[in-house]
Amino acid sequence: MFQTIKRERDSAMKQDFALHDIVEMKKNHPCGENRWKIIRMGADIRIKCLGCDRSIMIPRVQFAKKMKRIIEKSENV
Repeated sequence: MFQTIKRERDSAMKQDFALHDIVEMKKNHPCGENRWKIIRMGADIRIKCLGCDRSIMIPRVQFAKKMKRIIEKSENV
């Protein structure tokens, strides 16, 4: 069990998303939009829907699993 948790954590750390990136998730938001902006990063990641401006906070491991692709990288690299 410990090894599976460690693998999930390591795979989440290998992602190349950064603060202020625009990402696409695997499922649409109920408002119909599927573009999210990363507005906070830490142990949890807060993302904001670009359709209705609602924000949600998800653990980093779950975010890495649910993210489909990066649509637009932030300019502040």
